[in-house]
Formats: sequence, structure tokens, C-alpha cells
Amino acid sequence: MELQKVILRKVGEAVTRFKMIREGDRVAVGFSGGKDSLTLLEALLLLRDRAPINFSVCAFTIDQGKFLKPIEPFREYLTSRGVDWTLRVDGPSVRLLTEQPDHGCDVCSRFRRRAVYQIGRELGANVIAFGHTADDFCESFLRNAMFTGRISALPPVTYSRQKDFRLIRPLLYVTEDLTRAFAGETGAPVIPCGCSLKTGTVRRSIRDMFADLEKDYPHLKNTLLSAMGNLNPSRLLDLRYLDLDNATDEAESGPLTVLQDEVFTKS
Repeated sequence: MELQKVILRKVGEAVTRFKMIREGDRVAVGFSGGKDSLTLLEALLLLRDRAPINFSVCAFTIDQGKFLKPIEPFREYLTSRGVDWTLRVDGPSVRLLTEQPDHGCDVCSRFRRRAVYQIGRELGANVIAFGHTADDFCESFLRNAMFTGRISALPPVTYSRQKDFRLIRPLLYVTEDLTRAFAGETGAPVIPCGCSLKTGTVRRSIRDMFADLEKDYPHLKNTLLSAMGNLNPSRLLDLRYLDLDNATDEAESGPLTVLQDEVFTKS
């Protein structure tokens, strides 16, 4: 119960601060079968019952041919939770495994995005929730900085190209040690994707680096998350934000800050 409270508080903070969910929304949760999406779904179901606004929650799973076990056990569990669940085998993704077995993550992601939007429209959803955690945000930040030369990470809220879906990531303050513990407590079926076991990738290297550093610096991810919300462009190398002609007072070029709103729960 204490773990549930911690996760709900963190999810509520993210939802409120970034205005992820609004009155009348229909939220479709991308349920991948892993510990993160399970935690996300359960947290949003709890939030739905406690929030001061009305919104509905449904779930969908896209089978791209990479699950390590049969996923039918999800049906019994989600039915017991009263969740409207849609399972879709994505034919183009399955064929991709045969035709291009060494395809990269970007190709798989593009196929999945198309299927996600199609299912979202069928479900009448206007919000799609993904289970990216604090770990994913930190890894994305470092991956972009070290391998693409950009200071960026995953957005907490964004929109589909046609603006018909709001895409949200409510687990941005929840670390994977919490989702792992929560999934263990629920006893729900957890069926990971084969991609999660890949080695020799940039993502795996960064994840292993984090594991080593956190032995001595256990709050490292929280510090990185704070850094993403506390920018100081005048201390970087982007000419768009540098005052080379001394036209701005020092006080005006300080860090950008984000104000924290009240936690998104009923009293």
C-alpha cells in the first residue's frame, strides 16, 4: 500500500504539472505487457477514481511478433480489473521480422506508431499514455547529448502530427525500481518484449553506466530530471541564447524554472 501511494503521488505530480489529463478525456494506455506499462495502467485507474475531473481509461496492446510468451493471460487479468482492452496483431510488423530481421529500433517504432494511432481512433481516444519512466527520460537525455549532439529528451506531453492525439508520459517521475517492485506486488502477468533483452546497444551501455554510478550516487536520476526542468541556456554554446553584445542584464539571463502545481488528487 505504501508503494502504491508513492507511485500515485509521483504520477499525480506529473499529470498536474504538465496538464496531461483534462476533463472528459478518454485515455488509451499502451499496454506492452511489461512492468512499466502495468504500473502506468494501475496508477491511471486509481487516479481516475480519485481525481477532481472525469476521464475514462482503456488499454490496447500491439503484438509486433516479439513477445517472449503468449499474451492471452493479459485478458483474464484486465477483465478482472474492468479494463476495456484491445489486442491487435500488427501484420506489417510481423512481416518485417521475416523480411528485415536486423531492422533497427527506428523502423519498428515507426510501424508501431502507425498502429497506435489507428487503434486510438477506433477506441475514440484523444489521449494516448506511454509507460516511459524516469530511467527512460534520463537515458534519452544522455543518449542525445553523447551520440547525436543535441540537448533533448523525451517530451512529457506532445501531440500527434495531425493534432488528433495528446501523447503523455505520466511515469516520468517514477523510476524502474518502483515499477519492478509494484509489478511484483500485484502478481499480474508480466511478459516482456524480446527487445528488452538485447545487449551491445547504446541503450544497454547507458543503462549499465547508470547502474554503476548509482552505487555511489543513488539520487542520480532525480538530479538529472531536475536538470531537465532547470535550463540555463546562457551557459551553453547555442548562439541563439548567448548575449554576445552584452545587451541583457545578468539577472535576466538566469535559469528557466518550472513552477510546481498542486498534486492532482482529491483531498
